[in-house]
Amino acid sequence: MSDQHAVHKHPYHLVDPSPWPIVGALVAGLLFGGAVYWMHGGSWVIMAVGIVGVLAVMFMWWRDVIREADEGYHTKVVQIGLRYGMALFIASEVMFFAAFFWAFFSSSLFPVGGVWPPKGIHPFDPFEIPFLNTMVLLLSGTTVTWAHHALIEGDRKNLIRGLLITVLLGITFTSLQAYEYSHAAFGFKEGIYPSTFFMATGFHGFHVIIGTCFLTVCLFRAIAGHFKPEQHFGFEAAAWYWHFVDVVWLFLFVCIYLWGSGGAVGVE
Repeated sequence: MSDQHAVHKHPYHLVDPSPWPIVGALVAGLLFGGAVYWMHGGSWVIMAVGIVGVLAVMFMWWRDVIREADEGYHTKVVQIGLRYGMALFIASEVMFFAAFFWAFFSSSLFPVGGVWPPKGIHPFDPFEIPFLNTMVLLLSGTTVTWAHHALIEGDRKNLIRGLLITVLLGITFTSLQAYEYSHAAFGFKEGIYPSTFFMATGFHGFHVIIGTCFLTVCLFRAIAGHFKPEQHFGFEAAAWYWHFVDVVWLFLFVCIYLWGSGGAVGVE
């Protein structure tokens, strides 16, 4: 009789009691409080402990989710729910970037003094590092798609190759953007143009770093043989996120680097 009760009678997954939501909330609060304390002249140690705690909770929580998938709890119905969740998460990220674009266009279409970029600001040439980074991200979008198709066809070797190249391209993008920032002719606090520029492109760069970590985890999981052609939501979620990062960068390149420079590149 006990074995009969143990059989799943529905396709839904009722999760086991987990400590990670409450622990995650506590370490996130520690991170936030520590960051505020550090910004007001205090020690950075509390913030660092919060960062380590958040990373540890992420690792442990996602480890449990992977185990649930391996044990067969992620049925078709559960996978649909996970896809809806990822789609809504990406939609919330779109709203973040919409706010930054709004700030940029509000400042550039109605500039104080009637000039954009403001006098004294020398923007980047969009056809130097920004254009190169555009090519890097577009190429990475094709390699992650290649990896996805290889996974669907059961080609593990090309799955690993595609993911490895995508991760390397993500690291290349971040390195190029760091180099670009280090050679900026303006600082973050030097006016509305630098503030909106660094907030929009920097927030995107942060997403590239997250996406690179996401894909790196998928690479190790692919090497370990976790993904199957019929069940690989973890990889799908990473690919969706990466394509989202690609599309946002295209808007950033066209609106902020190309149009937003206002023809001021090279003008002294």
